[in-house]
Amino acid sequence: MSEAPPLAYFWGEDALMIEQAARAFTARLSPPDDPMEVFRASLDDDAGEEGGSASVAKRRARALDGIEQHLGMAPLFGSGTLVVVRQPAGLLAEKAARTRLIELVATVPPGNALCVTDLTASGAKGPAARGVLRDAIEAAGGEVREFRTPGAGQLEPWLVKRARELEIELQPQAARLLAERVGGHIRESDVDRRRRTELANGELEKLALYRPGGTIDAEDVAALVAETIPGSAWAFLDAVGARAGAKASALAERLLADGAPLPVLISQLHRRLRDLILVREHLDVGSTPPQIVKDLKLQPFRAKKLAEQARAWSLPALEAATVELLALDLRCKGIALDGSTLQVSDAIDALTVQTWIARHASAASR
Repeated sequence: MSEAPPLAYFWGEDALMIEQAARAFTARLSPPDDPMEVFRASLDDDAGEEGGSASVAKRRARALDGIEQHLGMAPLFGSGTLVVVRQPAGLLAEKAARTRLIELVATVPPGNALCVTDLTASGAKGPAARGVLRDAIEAAGGEVREFRTPGAGQLEPWLVKRARELEIELQPQAARLLAERVGGHIRESDVDRRRRTELANGELEKLALYRPGGTIDAEDVAALVAETIPGSAWAFLDAVGARAGAKASALAERLLADGAPLPVLISQLHRRLRDLILVREHLDVGSTPPQIVKDLKLQPFRAKKLAEQARAWSLPALEAATVELLALDLRCKGIALDGSTLQVSDAIDALTVQTWIARHASAASR
């Protein structure tokens, strides 16, 4: 076994990079002719019992027992054991278990190793349990790395670099189109970005098989890569607020196709329209952005964005959109404005949403 640190904590929102880091860590510690035994542990691995706090406590105890057993036994022969703990939040949720796991960090015998992989939610501010296990591993001299998913505008360089590693050349227009098709330009915080590079890497590997050692152009990407842009409720609401009808229409179609409940979207739309009405009223009497922030108790950035959107509307237009939104809400529940019963179907709901967008949230409706 090499002299590389026997401890590692890889965390962040990029599933692919975390997995690759764990593999590289394993490769550094394991000689090719005598690989380490790998034991994987997670609270989710033993989830077959009935629910309840007692069951969770038993599963947590069993997982920790397994980690201690495989990690604490010094190897007499071979390259030892690498214990990989996945998603440690469940193991760290209870004080005694948390203490027990942290104490193991300092007791890893020579020849064995511990690697923790912690895939966090998109936009999370830190690893599990406020980073106590990460900090313990770092204090013990282990390798600690955070992996963030490439943001909007950053995925294209990543794609070009990864393509070179796969021994293909990705033309700039092809990189741009591929980034768009896997959602690389989405900025909204409600979109799960954790699998973005994993998805992009899979498409690159497919393209590499299509043209091994060759050059990939935009036509290749258009032919082989399906559009998988995630729906975003925030993007939809912003498009409606800005009266960008084409974008709002496409996002609404995608959200509904992805299973977003229409009553939830209508509720979110109502809140946005209500906020726009309040801001529009302030703008009409000459309020400044600082005054709007103070009066409506908004964050400055949100107040600025709402003010920009409210300027695209008149107060009567916002009120008309709100009234018809009530009809849309009743329509999706099978109720007409006169109280009679209406036929309900997903197709009718989708058409009604598109009609509302065309009437109220498009440039032509201004």
